[in-house]
Amino acid sequence: MGYVLDLRKKVGHQPLVVVGAAVIAKNAAAEILLVKRTDNHLWGLPAGSTEPGETVAQTAQRELKEETGLTVGTLELVEVFSGPKFHYQYPNGDVIDSVTILYQASVTGGELVTATNETSAAQYFAPNALPAALTPLTKAMLVN
Repeated sequence: MGYVLDLRKKVGHQPLVVVGAAVIAKNAAAEILLVKRTDNHLWGLPAGSTEPGETVAQTAQRELKEETGLTVGTLELVEVFSGPKFHYQYPNGDVIDSVTILYQASVTGGELVTATNETSAAQYFAPNALPAALTPLTKAMLVN
């Protein structure tokens, strides 16, 4: 997330409109992969901000790989999310208005990494048995 971090050095915590991508990565049992974030200790979809020169599809694939070690096949567009439900304040005080492009795809390779510098766990969940402690943005995309 270099681009947004660089902007933060200039604008502080004030709201930024941030374009990013998230991916519903499914295993052979059609379970959804979630990661537990280290900043807010909530479960969420692998996701992140788009870097300059990167397509949102590339963002989805990169973030999935960085956060889980996995790769997916063809990305299928699910929906584009924005608006009041996608206004979010991070625990450090940074505020965003997120425009999130949500994709879904089947996992095709890699080895599941359960912890990174941004995540403390990665686990598959049945769509009807998602954890209660979801990030607000993930909850808005998957539950509401």
